[in-house]
Amino acid sequence: MNEAKPERAGDTPPPAVSMDCHTALSTDGARIAYRTGGNPEGRPLVLVHGWAQSSLAWGPELLAALAPTFRIVAMDLRGHGASDVAASGYDSSQQWSDDVGAVLDGAGIGAGSGAIILGWSYGGIVVGDHLTHAGTERFGGVVLCGAVTSISRAPGGAVGEAMMRAGAGAADPNPKRAIAALGSFGADMFAQSAGEAQQRIFGISLSTSPYVRAAMFARRVNNDEALARLGLPALVIHGAADGIVLPSAAEANAETLGARLEFYPEVAHAPFAEAPERFLADLEGFASGLG
Repeated sequence: MNEAKPERAGDTPPPAVSMDCHTALSTDGARIAYRTGGNPEGRPLVLVHGWAQSSLAWGPELLAALAPTFRIVAMDLRGHGASDVAASGYDSSQQWSDDVGAVLDGAGIGAGSGAIILGWSYGGIVVGDHLTHAGTERFGGVVLCGAVTSISRAPGGAVGEAMMRAGAGAADPNPKRAIAALGSFGADMFAQSAGEAQQRIFGISLSTSPYVRAAMFARRVNNDEALARLGLPALVIHGAADGIVLPSAAEANAETLGARLEFYPEVAHAPFAEAPERFLADLEGFASGLG
């Protein structure tokens, strides 16, 4: 008799989720890629990923779980994923805002859409850039996930040693040192083993140009004063074990935004991957409360 073989993670395909690919032209001519899917009648959910990542970082499992409720718009930041590796614009708050605006225009998310914009990690800075320059008329709420809102000494930009090590090593011209830094960064994102998600995030970081990895930090920005004036409903989600963006940044950002703060125990920098069920419940609960 043949014994059944134990199931391995690699034996189980990810759930199917239909996402359409598009590009939008930003104000400097850079093509910004984005993907759309989910419930066409649902509330728009704009996903803004972090440093050295792309819209693929969210993973098919999370997108499939979000799809029944939300109309998903997941963008690739300039220099990341399928977007153009532009020669400039990485140090311009206005340009980041314009990139997001181009995607919103392309996706048909106009004034009064009541969209939720969600920024993960560095994506929180980009969300702040857009809301600072373009205002809130398209949005019903904002969510920060493991996010910073500044590159400065402001409390909302507090990062740990893991981020500082990765930022320096990832810009190293020596491939061995850069790969080692990115590998360490990918491991530091998780407090628990997350299998395929860890491999996916590491692979995305390797495919991001070293020039872009360095250019993302070649500016100083602090959007906190502008964010404090927004008056948008807000939710802050953060891993209590995050050593990349410190939990103190989440506390500061929640205070700035007047937001509800949800700390996830035994979770690090990617709550949507390490605690997807709670993440989904918190996001859906937040959306349902917007009216």
